[in-house]
Amino acid sequence: MTELDRPGLSRRRSLAAMAALGAAATLGLAGCAGGEAAPDSTFVLLDGSKATTADLKGKVTLVNFWATTCVSCVKEMPQIVATWHKYQGQGFDTVAVAMEYDPPNWVLNFAQSRQLPFKVALDNTGEVARQWGDVKLTPTTYLVDKQGRIVKRYVGEPDFAALHQLIEKLLAQT
Repeated sequence: MTELDRPGLSRRRSLAAMAALGAAATLGLAGCAGGEAAPDSTFVLLDGSKATTADLKGKVTLVNFWATTCVSCVKEMPQIVATWHKYQGQGFDTVAVAMEYDPPNWVLNFAQSRQLPFKVALDNTGEVARQWGDVKLTPTTYLVDKQGRIVKRYVGEPDFAALHQLIEKLLAQT
C-alpha cells in the first residue's frame, strides 16, 4: 500500500513536519543569535543622558527588553539586579530597555522603588526594539560580548545559572 492509498497519512506527515518546523523555530528564538553584531542603537536613559551600542564594546552586556506590566519581567528583575551586582566589577553591564507602551512615569517609579543599579532606558518610539529584531515579547534579553556581538537571545526568563556560566566564559575571553 502506498501513501496515496492511505487517506490522511500524507496530510498527517505534512502536519507533523510543520509542527516540527514550528517547534524548531520557537526553540531558535531562545538559542544563539549567531554572533551577529549588536545593532547601532542609542539608548535614552531615565536621567535624559544617552548611551550607544558602541559604548557597550569592551564589556559583556545584558540588554533586557521589559515592561512594568509584564509579570515575568517583574519576577526576573531581582535576578537581573543580582547578576549585575555579581559581575559589574568584572567588566559586565546591563541596560534595561522599557518598551514603547510602558508609561515613562511607571518606569521611573519602578526603577527608583526597586533601586535598579544599572542603566534603564525608555524606548518611547519603539525604534530600539525594532533595531534589536523587532522585539514584541517581553522579557526578551540579549547577551552581548566584549566585541559587540550578540552571543545569545532569550525570550522569556533565562536560566540564570546557565546565563551566569556564559557570562563568566565571556568575561574570561580577551
